[in-house]
Formats: sequence, structure tokens, C-alpha cells
Amino acid sequence: MNIAPHIAKGARFTIGARIESKFLDLLELSYAAYFSDKEKKPAKIAECIFVLDIVKFLITTAWEGKLISNKQCEDVAKKLDEIGKMLGGWKNSLVNTEKKNRTALG
Repeated sequence: MNIAPHIAKGARFTIGARIESKFLDLLELSYAAYFSDKEKKPAKIAECIFVLDIVKFLITTAWEGKLISNKQCEDVAKKLDEIGKMLGGWKNSLVNTEKKNRTALG
């Protein structure tokens, strides 16, 4: 997420720092979700998805404010979409496993 160094100095320590902070929060939450109890995983993953949406919003805001280039926004957006697919798949696999277990037992 090498974005902050490319943002103008005036915004680097505001929105640039916020983007980096939220991305680190996302990494921390995903780590916590991976090692959390089975019952808590879906909630932790949902929190990860929420933070990812905030990161996407901040990136879009930086792009609309012309603080990052179209190319930078496009590159980051592709990576964030891939992360979103991974988190969504992870969450769905947990939900589908629970459904399968219910039907197998019932």
C-alpha cells in the first residue's frame, strides 16, 4: 500500500496516514480473525470487511481530491477487490459449513 509517499505533503499526514492506519487495522483484524474461536470468526471477518470498505472509501476520496493518480487508484482498487473476494469467500465458507453441519445432524 505504498500510497502515502505519493500524496502531496499537505495531505500525506492526514488522509495518507489514515489510509495506512486503516490498512494496518485490517491486517491486525484479519490476524485476529484467523486465530479467534470458531464462534467469533464470522463477526471478526465482518469487521474486516467493514474496515476494507473504509479503506476503499478513503482511496476513492484521495483519488477524487486528485491526491493520487488514476493509475495508483486503479492498482490499489484491484488489490482491495481481491482482498474483498478473499474475505467474502472466507466468511461464506464458515456460513456454508454451519449450514452443512445443521442439515447433516438434522
